[in-house]
Amino acid sequence: MNLNLSDEQEFLRDAARDALSRQATVVAAREGLEDPAAVLDLWPLAIEAGWTGLLVSEEHGGAGLGAYEAILVAIEAGKVLAGAPLLGPLPASLLLDRGGAAVTADVAAGERRAAWLPARPPSSLEPAWTVDPRAGRARAAAPTAAVDGDTVTFTGTVSWVPDAGEADLLVVVGVTAEGAPVAGVVATDAAGVHVEPTWRYDATRRLAHVTLDGAVGERLALGDQDIAAAWYLTHALIAAESLGAVETALAASVAYAKDRFTFGRAIGSYQAVKHGIVEILRRQENTRSLLIYTGFAFSDVPEEFPYAASAARSVGGAALDYAAREQIAVHGGIGATWEHDAPLTFRRAQLSRRLVGGTDDATDRVAEELLAGRGPRRD
Repeated sequence: MNLNLSDEQEFLRDAARDALSRQATVVAAREGLEDPAAVLDLWPLAIEAGWTGLLVSEEHGGAGLGAYEAILVAIEAGKVLAGAPLLGPLPASLLLDRGGAAVTADVAAGERRAAWLPARPPSSLEPAWTVDPRAGRARAAAPTAAVDGDTVTFTGTVSWVPDAGEADLLVVVGVTAEGAPVAGVVATDAAGVHVEPTWRYDATRRLAHVTLDGAVGERLALGDQDIAAAWYLTHALIAAESLGAVETALAASVAYAKDRFTFGRAIGSYQAVKHGIVEILRRQENTRSLLIYTGFAFSDVPEEFPYAASAARSVGGAALDYAAREQIAVHGGIGATWEHDAPLTFRRAQLSRRLVGGTDDATDRVAEELLAGRGPRRD
């Protein structure tokens, strides 16, 4: 198997890297902790770069690419702690495209901004569709859905939704009285829709609490597996952003370990420092391998996509948590001060490990997929 990037993938990655390098994203991440208005709005950049249509078919005005291409963009965004609008719009565009929504072309072109309200597929631990709770650890029930022909009415609350505060459209997953999942698209200015923008801990993550009270929207023609794909795609994107942040933490730690001397020796020559840095590298490459597998599974072996994406999220989340802590340790006292970027990486790690089910949920899903025999093929 050839694991090298194609010419088109290299161009996409390099273009994303170049575009993001012209944005003061790390500065904005720091300033945003004191003034939320300082956080950069990268939506115009996403439109110009074509990210809004990455996962939309060419038939509906998109690029017709797959999860691996989206992962490449997310890695570059993670490297610079960019608040790129990926976690909400990309899964939303995937469902809109697969569901044949009339607004798909507008979303692909960036003329309308969509956000997906994360709903977790059932598992042996939670045998129903659930959403993240506003408080506590117990998961909340997904919104209820009442279908009437081509329309669907949603009632319920979904908390901590990425990018919903800036959206024009919401892609909602609800559950009928019979327990079947239904996806639909609802305008944010429709009756019965209330969006409460918020953020926590990492200023670059724009979140919102969404309340639906009899909100009516267009039903999307999607089956259970298509609806569930958005959940696992988001896991893959969070894992990719985590990988990018790990790469930056590793580079900063290695550079400092070479330049900082104590007792006449570079601190990188001490075994404790070397072992910590090598462990970052090991976790980084494990995450990278799993993300390659995830991109392959999305396009070629969709039945393995839930396992692959969950594994990447589990390993990637642990990698970023470790790298963020180790970066602070390598830098010593300066690493824990506001003058350094390491605390910003730590903030990204702690929020990322909790969003959209969290790292622990992904780990549980990996175990379930393996025990059910739905893991990687061995033929």
